[in-house]
Amino acid sequence: MKSAGSSLALYQYDAFLFDLDGTLLDTADDLGAALNSVLRANQIAEVTSEIYRPAASNGAAALLEAGFKELWPSLAQAQLIKQLVDSYAQNIAKYTQCFAGIEPLLISLDHKKIKWGIMTNKPGFLTEPLVAAIPALKNAAVVISGDTLEEAKPSPLPLLHCAKLMDVIPDRCLYIGDAERDIQAGKAAGMPTATALWGYIPSDEEALTWKADFNWRSPIDAFNHI
Repeated sequence: MKSAGSSLALYQYDAFLFDLDGTLLDTADDLGAALNSVLRANQIAEVTSEIYRPAASNGAAALLEAGFKELWPSLAQAQLIKQLVDSYAQNIAKYTQCFAGIEPLLISLDHKKIKWGIMTNKPGFLTEPLVAAIPALKNAAVVISGDTLEEAKPSPLPLLHCAKLMDVIPDRCLYIGDAERDIQAGKAAGMPTATALWGYIPSDEEALTWKADFNWRSPIDAFNHI
């Protein structure tokens, strides 16, 4: 994979796979708005982005726990999760946009005819309208959600399924994500991995302990690998 005759170790791949929330898309403000709608309905003080942004990649329960704090274990969690998901689904792409650098990266992959796809743990009924609402994502070769198969990340099965659909071998497919489960799934699938440090990571220090093959500060870092 190293390019010959270069002073810088460059790697090229046949396909890129991306996590969605916190990697391709900055969805935190729409998720935060849904959280705050639930908090208001339950007469709890709203929270700022400093509270909801770190939880944005970890699902509805993690968001609600960040908002309700010590009250969360004693609440009707299933009902509150439904309230949050319903609110989010109604306004799924009001504030959401690609992270800076993502759109030119995807355009470059298309120009170089390098396949790219999306593998997220977000359920399909949310993934599909969200991806459809973002024009930059229209050329994704595959879009696999957390409930497409019987297992989701950190299982490697969804990533292997993506590779099969794109007709690439796993070790020629780079997986990029902003959560530990992304890196775990990629490694288990035999894929090179990159941590999206621009995403909803807990901290740079913790993210480095995941031991991804690459740790990227910006999507622009990916240009050395296509």
